[in-house]
Parts: sequence; C-alpha cells; structure tokens
Amino acid sequence: MILRVSATILALVAPAAAQAGCENIAYESNRYTLCTVNLSEQKAELFLRDENGSVYGDFSRLPPQVSIAMNGGMYHADRRPVGHYIENGEEVMRVVPNAGPGNFGLLPNGVLCLNSASAEIYETLSYVSAAPTCDHATQSGPMLVIDGELHPRFLEDSTSRKRRNGVGVSEDGETLFLAITSNAVTFHEFGSLFRDYLGVRNALFLDGSISRLYDRENRRSDGGALMGPILAISDRATD
Repeated sequence: MILRVSATILALVAPAAAQAGCENIAYESNRYTLCTVNLSEQKAELFLRDENGSVYGDFSRLPPQVSIAMNGGMYHADRRPVGHYIENGEEVMRVVPNAGPGNFGLLPNGVLCLNSASAEIYETLSYVSAAPTCDHATQSGPMLVIDGELHPRFLEDSTSRKRRNGVGVSEDGETLFLAITSNAVTFHEFGSLFRDYLGVRNALFLDGSISRLYDRENRRSDGGALMGPILAISDRATD
C-alpha cells in the first residue's frame, strides 16, 4: 500500500513537470522514450496513404513539418488497418467490436480519437455507444489502462517481454503521451508506466515488435519494414 501511494504521488507530479518533446526516462528498472504533446500548441494526425493512394509506410515520406511520429496501430500485410480507422474525417475502416486472435483481440481494446485541439481514448464498446466525432481515429488493443485500472488480463509475474509502444491522454484531453520502450517489457510494466508514472486514466497499446519512433529534435528515425497507420505530431505554427 505504501508503494502504491508513492507511485500515485509521482504520477501527480510527473505530467505537470514534463516538457513538450521527447526524453529518455527510466522507470521501475525499464527504459523508455516518452514524448509529451501539448495539443494547444501541436496537432496530432494519422497518416496512411498520400494523395496518390500510395502508403506512406515510412517516416521519411511524411510532410516536412512533422516533428514526432510513431506507428499508429496494427495493420495487415498490405498495410490496411486491422481495426477502426478515420483520417481527416473520413472513415477508412469500420469498428471491430468482437474478440479475436492476437493482442488486438485481447478485449477490452480501444480507440484513440483525435480532434483539432483535444484527444480521448475510449474502450471500444464505449466508443460505439458514445459515437464521438473524430477528425482522426485508430483502434488498437489491448487497452493498457481503463478508467484508472490496468487491463484485467495483465499479469504482474508475466514472462512475455517485448518492445512496445503506446499512447495515453491526460484527463482534460489536452496532453498526449507517446511512449516507446527501449528494452523488452511486460504488458503489466508498460501499463504501469502510464497509470502510475504518468497518472493517465486511459492508455492504449499501439504495437509491439515493429514499434518505431521518429524524433526530429533528437535526430532519431527508427528504420524497418513499411508501416501501416502512422501517428504524427507537428507544430501548429507551421499550418
């Protein structure tokens, strides 16, 4: 109980002290890169295909004003999103509400909904019920944190460790937290980063072994196979 209280205190302090941009952090014996996005000053968007219908697939093909980016959800071999996907107000893929194989189908999963200066993460069935308007949306899974609690299937003593990336949203919807692991972690450890260190009430897993990050300021651009949806951040001053 004392350890949990200490973690809660840390969670209250950490987001307020965080500066916009990306930084390397250590938490509970694991290492992460954490990117903090102020949505009043920066915009968050999803990119899948360019104006010619070609998959972006790589950070190098994104618009030059993009300063931070990471893979934005699971995809099929042809780069189509596995779950619900909206880009610039247009629905590309419907909501998938049912359980299924793999991490995506480990219910509850969720939807990241992005609008002009705010974001929210919904559990999928809550998203269907609320039917929010989203400029951009991506469905992935599992949820990491759901209303302040870790996903019920996460085991503290799990031995399944992988590289992972995910996203969390502040309670007021004005700050987006993007995190990617520097070493292999369990789902329980990754969810704890969002709940106990960042203090967010809802966070969503985006992907695992293929997780990649672009951070222009720190000259980082992870390479690898072509991606599907990409979650990208750019400064509003460049509009």
